[in-house]
Amino acid sequence: MQFKTPLRYPGGKGKFADFVKEIFEANNLSGDYLEPYAGGSAVALDLLFNEYCTNIHINDFDIAVYNFWKSVTVNTESFLQLLNDTTISMEEWYKQKYILSNPDLHSELEHGFATFFLNRTNRSGILKGGVIGGKNQNGNYKLDARYHKENLSKRIEKIGEYRDRIKVHNLDALELLGQVDNLLPEHSLMYLDPPYYVKGQGLYRNFYVHDDHVKIREALDNVKSKWIVSYDNCDPIKEIYKGCKKDEYVLNYSAHSTSKGQEIMFFCDSIVPVEMPKKHKQSEFDFS
Repeated sequence: MQFKTPLRYPGGKGKFADFVKEIFEANNLSGDYLEPYAGGSAVALDLLFNEYCTNIHINDFDIAVYNFWKSVTVNTESFLQLLNDTTISMEEWYKQKYILSNPDLHSELEHGFATFFLNRTNRSGILKGGVIGGKNQNGNYKLDARYHKENLSKRIEKIGEYRDRIKVHNLDALELLGQVDNLLPEHSLMYLDPPYYVKGQGLYRNFYVHDDHVKIREALDNVKSKWIVSYDNCDPIKEIYKGCKKDEYVLNYSAHSTSKGQEIMFFCDSIVPVEMPKKHKQSEFDFS
């Protein structure tokens, strides 16, 4: 698999791109594609680069993630210069960690780059996690293990080539859902990948409690645009989305440690569902 996104994400859905392409084909979709919880936006970039959609909308309420996407689309050349010039060291890691924690003291570009630097040097790409190899750098892998400048530069250059077709938003998902029907043209698709219900607090800077998940489901009842939603497969989520068409599958995670995870995909009533292929039901997610 050729990676499109420069970011690593626990539970990243890059290998779902082919599945979402089948959704586009089965439903004759050709408009825009939107992710309210964009994160690494691996699926969005794959769809855009392969001309399945007209534009992609990247939304993330986390200001750190937003500043990253805003920087690589608006200030691509400056971001690439930072990538090229910045050394990969523990001294730099502490510096970038401080920048990440103090966005008001730094520019959008500086903060966006700090997000990228820590995403590439922290375990499983978790911004609130620890550095690869530990602070003493005595682990089997060092902090530069997932930080290959040449490869990452090429990914960012590619994004820059499509910048006019990438719309970046910094809205709460509920607020975005209230606007989505005006934002998206006909024949578009929205893919929601909310924070995990069970382990979200340990993985994301912005996580949900039960009522937040319920509010998202209620908001989707008022959305006319086509949507799909993926979640960790657990009883509370199945109860919240009771009545929706669904497909269950198994994924192998590597956040903290390798493990199998049960997940579930829900489809809105107006979607012609596509069954998850076996190769995706047992995919191993590599957070490169």
